[in-house]
Amino acid sequence: MTLKDRFIDPNSPDRRPRKAAYALPTLFTAGNIFLGYISILRAFQGAMLAASGSAGAPEHFTVAAQAIGAAVVLDGLDGRIARMTNTTSAFGREMDSLADVISFGLAPAVLAFAWGVQFIEPIIGQKIRGQIFNAGYFIAFLFLLCGACRLARFNVQVNPIPKNPGRPDRKYFVGLPIPAAAAMVAAVVWACDSQPLGWWPLSVAWLALLLLLGFLMVSTWRYYSFKGISFSKAYSPLTIILVGGFIYGVWNYAQLLFLALTTAYVASGILIRLGGILRRHLKPAPPAPEIKIA
Repeated sequence: MTLKDRFIDPNSPDRRPRKAAYALPTLFTAGNIFLGYISILRAFQGAMLAASGSAGAPEHFTVAAQAIGAAVVLDGLDGRIARMTNTTSAFGREMDSLADVISFGLAPAVLAFAWGVQFIEPIIGQKIRGQIFNAGYFIAFLFLLCGACRLARFNVQVNPIPKNPGRPDRKYFVGLPIPAAAAMVAAVVWACDSQPLGWWPLSVAWLALLLLLGFLMVSTWRYYSFKGISFSKAYSPLTIILVGGFIYGVWNYAQLLFLALTTAYVASGILIRLGGILRRHLKPAPPAPEIKIA
């Protein structure tokens, strides 16, 4: 008996799932919202401790980053569980989008400013420091706005086509998904041991990264979708070995692995786009048609 059959209401003439089955993916979405809420609270707590000179601020920033990473996992599970149990609904899709705005839009924007901009050393002068602060406010807001626009476009478009279409037998996202952008923010914070940035050139580079992530979210560049991966079919022994190695890496090198995975995924869309541009420029021009003289 498949998972879908287990959730079928035997009294339903059209084989609809049981009413309780619809609560299962919603619980994962609620957990997503809760983790975003925890991330925002911990970012505030870390900022207050760092501002007062007390110890413990990095621990709060670490929890804020880890909460975003855990929300990415739950976000991937709720939709997959809804499809596996045949409990997809318009309500679930709307709630999932609202949860994403909180956990992957607002939470990383708050964390990005509190960790990367707020504690710049005052040796550069109050005027320049104030300008970086104002830029930080605006760019963090742009990250949130671009994420919201990315979600709205995803909800209203049916079968969107990226600017550089890939193979027709594979699924792609149009633009960088907002969970991946949020994961990139969390991965950088966690990889730096969550110590707030104090050197202003690093803060400027951090803001440049936020701008890049915002642009990639609203772009039409192609990003690979993992929705086509099925856990119900058999895999080769090599796949099992790779999964085992991944679990070992998560257990022992979670910070570096998280950063490497998010960086590779964000960079993949850029490299695919650049590769398409190069192929078009290097492609030989078609031969000129022969002119026949009667």
